[in-house]
Amino acid sequence: MNLKIRLTILNFLEFAVWGAYLTSMGTYLANVGLGSNIGWFYSVQGVVSIFMPALMGILADRWMEGQRVLSMCHALAGLFMIAASAYAYKAGDAVQFGPLFALYTCSVAFFMPTIALCYSVAYAALEGAGYDTVKAFPPIRVWGTVGFIVTMWVVDLTGLQPTPGQWMVSGAIGLLMAAYSLTMPRMEIKKDSGQQKSLMEALGLNAFKLFLNPRMAMFFIFAMLLGFCLQISNGYANPFITSFGGITEYADTFGVQHANILISLSQMSETLCILLIPFFLSRFGIKKVVLIALMGWVLRFGFFALGNPGSGVWLFILSMIVYGVAFDFFNISGSLFVNQETDESIRSSAQGLFMMMTNGIGAFVGTLVAQAVINHYVFDPQAAGASGEAVIAGWQTSWYIFAGYAFVVAILFALLFRDNHEPSKN
Repeated sequence: MNLKIRLTILNFLEFAVWGAYLTSMGTYLANVGLGSNIGWFYSVQGVVSIFMPALMGILADRWMEGQRVLSMCHALAGLFMIAASAYAYKAGDAVQFGPLFALYTCSVAFFMPTIALCYSVAYAALEGAGYDTVKAFPPIRVWGTVGFIVTMWVVDLTGLQPTPGQWMVSGAIGLLMAAYSLTMPRMEIKKDSGQQKSLMEALGLNAFKLFLNPRMAMFFIFAMLLGFCLQISNGYANPFITSFGGITEYADTFGVQHANILISLSQMSETLCILLIPFFLSRFGIKKVVLIALMGWVLRFGFFALGNPGSGVWLFILSMIVYGVAFDFFNISGSLFVNQETDESIRSSAQGLFMMMTNGIGAFVGTLVAQAVINHYVFDPQAAGASGEAVIAGWQTSWYIFAGYAFVVAILFALLFRDNHEPSKN
């Protein structure tokens, strides 16, 4: 089979695993009385991303072929996710935070490294076949977003959106991905040169030396700051839109009834924006591309604050459209930038470090702060018996706060990050 088709299937399955639950999990948790803990389920992805992608990247660089590490991680993540789903079904409305959170955490601890590993496997295979990754990878990666959308729709249309069945779907696809990963081209393990190495070199921690490069250090710092935004709308967009069901005017609107399908417009936007990355990155450079992404986050949150699923649904649709720019123009471009700026011997580790700063430290801190903001403005008033209109007003205030944060980060990035990019004429 053609290499690009093989990698397309790999990316499709990789993100289908995530799409089954990432945008709908919050609604299930709110329905079983765990709404005030939604932030923990999303922030734990950040906690494990602080160390697990880096550790698995080191393993792939030094001791075990990358495609095998990818398979192992998916197998373990899938089994733990199936266990979480089985527990939740058995417990019903009496589900307890502790056991559910423990099983879920074990699953995401092994899933989060797979994103960087999937990229590394693809980059290595493409480079080994003589392809230019900047041009060849985005059209392959776009099918990952298609996979994400497909499982979002499957979960919505099968009625699994408010149930733990979404985790069962994710776990099953994860096991399929574990088997398929083993069919990928072998990744060469970096051989020792025979020279005595420091402990840092022996453990594959050389990627952290990138912080000694002022330009890369600044990029990773802003990767962390932008990472604050990554999981906010994933965790809260669905509960936000479905909360309009408490207002008679909006209760029967399409958005309230099928929030996951409405939100999937965000991923559809991703499929188009990914294809724009080669042009924008080669023409404008990483600084301008990241600035575009940051302004995308400002608009993403701002449109949520201004819209509603009735007459203002067009603002929700605009929010979904700009999400593709906000997410892809940083996550995918950032990954390609790190791949280009690092030595071949530490690329898997460097991808793990990038993942740690964005989906690790950044997402962890950002999600917990978002949880505090939303608890204060939304869930606390809701628990006290506030009207539907008051709850929606709390959501709007929260979205404005998040938009303001993204705007401040954009200004700081424009002032502090230096880019030596020369526009490509190709």
